[in-house]
Amino acid sequence: MASVTVVDEDVALDQPTLVEGLPGIGLVGKIATDHLVETFDMTYYASIDCEGLPRISVYEEDSRELRPPVRLYADEERDLVALQSDVPVSASAASEFASCISNWLEAHDATAIYMSGLPDKKEADEIPSLYGVATGDVAGRLDDEDIDSPRDRGAISGPTGALLSEAGARGLDALGLIVESDPQFPDPEAARILIKHGIGPLTGVEVDSSDLVERAEEISEQKEQLAQRMQEAESDESSQAQPLRMFQ
Repeated sequence: MASVTVVDEDVALDQPTLVEGLPGIGLVGKIATDHLVETFDMTYYASIDCEGLPRISVYEEDSRELRPPVRLYADEERDLVALQSDVPVSASAASEFASCISNWLEAHDATAIYMSGLPDKKEADEIPSLYGVATGDVAGRLDDEDIDSPRDRGAISGPTGALLSEAGARGLDALGLIVESDPQFPDPEAARILIKHGIGPLTGVEVDSSDLVERAEEISEQKEQLAQRMQEAESDESSQAQPLRMFQ
């Protein structure tokens, strides 16, 4: 049975926006969400317990506190919630996980921003393209912020795909951001594009993301092991967008 257990009852939220940071192609969502948590010094708000998630405990530098691998952080002032994950969500747990998160969204009248990388071999100076999709009644917000529609037919797989599928089935308001990403290595530049042209405008929150590129080497080293794990994982364990072509 999946559950969201609040650990800080003092946090008050009013129709918040949830930003999802599950590991996937380029680790774009995770890098972007980790940056939000760090930049705003967000409060550890809730733990997520779901069958299929690894039973491990996570600790931070210079801290004796142990936390679960999948957590929610909150910023009451900005009415912002970040879903932070240090592990991939297994295929067997994806449906239950998506149902659990969607129950929380419904209970809090929240809007979700789900993120996925689209594997693409870019040139060093090429700016990654960003596309947006939506469920519920929020597609107009993508138009308002000049976020392009996808150029080709495609699918979002893995747990992020399950989250969007569940949102669509329930008629929940959810925004899906798809960014061109390095298919092999952590991609801080793609994460910066997500923040600058996606998360920031859609939430109305100003986020300085310039240091993501400046710290690209450091971030890549920190995330390399997880990125390798995601490459080795089954495709339905790694969130990614991928093209669908006729007669494929």
